Amino acid sequence: MAEQMKNRVVITGIGVISSIGIGKEAFWDSLLKGRSGITPVESFDTSGHFTHMGGEVKQFDPEEFIPKERLNLMNRATQMALAATSLALEDADLTSSKLSGCRVGVSHGTTLGTLTTSEKINDLIVADEPPGYELFYQLPTHAASAMISRTFGLNGPSLMFSTACAAGNYAIAYGYDLIRLNRSDIVVAGASDPMSRLEYTGFNQFKAVAPQMCQPFDRNRKGMMLAEGAGILVLESLENALRRGAEVYAEVIGYGLSCDARHMTTPSVEGIAECMRKALQEAGISVEDVDYISAHGTGTRANDKNESAAIREVFGRLAKRIPVSSIKSMLGHTMGAASALEAIACTLAVKNDIIPPTINFETPDPECDIDCVPNQARRQTVNIVLNNSYAFGGNNASVVLKKFTK
Repeated sequence: MAEQMKNRVVITGIGVISSIGIGKEAFWDSLLKGRSGITPVESFDTSGHFTHMGGEVKQFDPEEFIPKERLNLMNRATQMALAATSLALEDADLTSSKLSGCRVGVSHGTTLGTLTTSEKINDLIVADEPPGYELFYQLPTHAASAMISRTFGLNGPSLMFSTACAAGNYAIAYGYDLIRLNRSDIVVAGASDPMSRLEYTGFNQFKAVAPQMCQPFDRNRKGMMLAEGAGILVLESLENALRRGAEVYAEVIGYGLSCDARHMTTPSVEGIAECMRKALQEAGISVEDVDYISAHGTGTRANDKNESAAIREVFGRLAKRIPVSSIKSMLGHTMGAASALEAIACTLAVKNDIIPPTINFETPDPECDIDCVPNQARRQTVNIVLNNSYAFGGNNASVVLKKFTK
């Protein structure tokens, strides 16, 4: 087993569907320019809600990626997942012929990916119309991972993680293990989630949604901003990547998982801190080695306060010096897809030595006494990043990425 664990894992392709851009170029350009993807919600009626804004992906046309005759077999989360996978495989220069002979797995995450299908079925039942069989293709929780495997002929392990807002990092961590353990050569890892009426209603009832904009770590922050999207990373053994001459963006060097085992919605400082420590320990690095922390940074009062406290607990005197930004300020909270999209932002930060900002920052909060990279991207050397994600149920996941060197 020790011998099998020696495989190094690198990132060779990325695919993005988000409210601030489709594809890595548009996504990265928007991040660096601090563009907001928050607009009035149009996919359903919000007149009965407290808020009316969200991070919808309005420029997404699934027919650009999926044959029209197959669209009725896929809900929106699956459509976005397939599109992001197509972009990631193309970016990695992995054609069908190059995938042939490789052991390729799928590791995917979601929070409520099939909820829009349940909503459609409910609408039909209320209207006294029978749901078509195609909706039942869309209904299983693992619909997206199964459809990715089927569409691209990937015969390796195919799993779906439903660990809410940490699902993307869980999926990346599992893909990392599959390659380290020599059980796969390549893993398509990431997550997707759609906007849904029930989800929007629920968070509005919690009064956890900001009315106009998301302001992580700001003293006057008013809550999160619901969004949708998909992020896919092609993870590959270094040996396989070098053999085919692939471009490498970054290396995955460790992760940490923990569960607070306390409160359903309020993150625990101790649990978050333990997760970060586990990630650093597995990666074999110290707090001094971390150049950037991609925060979970939802913009809610409890999350930002507790995440800041956990960073201070783990990093001590360095806590005020390490850049800590939240891209949710721009694209909103994409639920299960969040940490996958943030992992892509981390990958590009490592590759380009630029840290994306936290936009909408106006007033410092003494309880969030960190360097949140306010409003402007920052150019600096980025060798190692820590990508944090926390979820309902106290599920925490942190992934460590490193600049690639042979």
